[in-house]
Formats: sequence, structure tokens, C-alpha cells
Amino acid sequence: MRPIDLAREHGLSAQAIRNYDDAGILPPTERSQTGYRRYTPLHAQALRAFLALRGGHGHQQAMEIMRSTNRGDTESAYRLIDAAHVALLAERNTRTEVATALGALSTTPTPISGRPLTVGELARRLGVHPATLRTWETEGILRPERDRVTGYREYGPDCVRDAQIAQQLRRGGYLLHQVAQFLDALRDAGGTDALSAFLDAWQDRLTTRSRNLLAGAAQLDAYLALLDLT
Repeated sequence: MRPIDLAREHGLSAQAIRNYDDAGILPPTERSQTGYRRYTPLHAQALRAFLALRGGHGHQQAMEIMRSTNRGDTESAYRLIDAAHVALLAERNTRTEVATALGALSTTPTPISGRPLTVGELARRLGVHPATLRTWETEGILRPERDRVTGYREYGPDCVRDAQIAQQLRRGGYLLHQVAQFLDALRDAGGTDALSAFLDAWQDRLTTRSRNLLAGAAQLDAYLALLDLT
């Protein structure tokens, strides 16, 4: 088989196949007397395994899995695969925790008795440093009012709710700009629609990655079975 024969199945270029070969993603390749690479069904299955693994593990880790497999170090390959499943399980648990925490928060602000909270009061309520709240404001996560006389920040019901949601999302590993984007969507949607869409999209990503990991494992298993026969 020529590079183009392997490439055609996946809509790749012949050069991409040569690059994968040089990177150690494919098993050692024999060459013809004229120097051309000669591929076999084993190489074709290695390519299928790599492309399938890439969907769940990403390019770099999929490449490391194939390199380890091709040099006979299946223990390292299995460790990389196991680590991906452990990380996915941790994220799945985090998503459940965030969903539970956000579900306990009302997306409709509840009245705060008395005056709005100061930055220090809100920080104590959340158990964070006041500087954290100021950073969230800079990132567009919080939008406190200002006292007309003193200029001090005032956190009313909207800000308290947004701060509580931001705290849960940060615990879930979301970056500041992602938290800001979510709260913008929540404000635009006016309530629970954005919250449900956010949690549903997160669940969809987890499901997709789980399926991709399964697909990659199946193709790698087929490749290992061929290796056993060689």
C-alpha cells in the first residue's frame, strides 16, 4: 500500500501519512528497493486507531499512546488511557456538584434586608478575599453599583446572586472569561433558560468525550489484536 492508499480512507493527504509515520504514530515501515514506503493492513489499522484516539484524548496524547504501543510499551499506553478516564470521571463529578449547587441558587434575586452589602460583607458571606470580588468586577463578572456620596461599591440582590454562581463555576474549574460569558448569557436570557442550556451543553461535551474514548479504545484494541498476530 502507498501513502495515498492510507490517506484516501480518511480524506487526508499523502504527506500527512508520511508525517504520522515519521512521528512514530505508525509501526516501522519497510521501503521498496527504490526507497518508497510500503504500508500494510497493520499500518492502516494503526492510522484508524490514532485518528479515533485523537477524538477523545487530543492529538498529543493520542500520539503518545501510539508511540508507546509501537515500541512495545503497552503499560505506558494503558496508563495514559486510564488517566484520561480518571480525569473525565472527575469532571463528570464536578459537573454534578456544580449542577446541584447552582440548582440550589435562585436565578431570580432574593431581596436583601436592609442596605446593599459592602465588598467586605459579600466577601465574608462567600468566604473569599475582597480582592477576588474586585477581580471579578474587572473581568465583567460582577457589576456593583456605587454609592453616590462615598463612591463605595454596593452589592445588591443581582450582584449577590451573580457572585454565588461565579463561585460555583470557579470551583468547577471554569476560567474567569468563561464565567463572565455565562453570566452575560444568564442576564440576557433573564433566568433559568441560560442555566439549563449551560448545564446541558456541559453534559453533552462529557457524553461526546465518553463516546470518543470508547471509539478510540475499540480501534486500539483492534490494532493490538493485529500486533499479536505479527
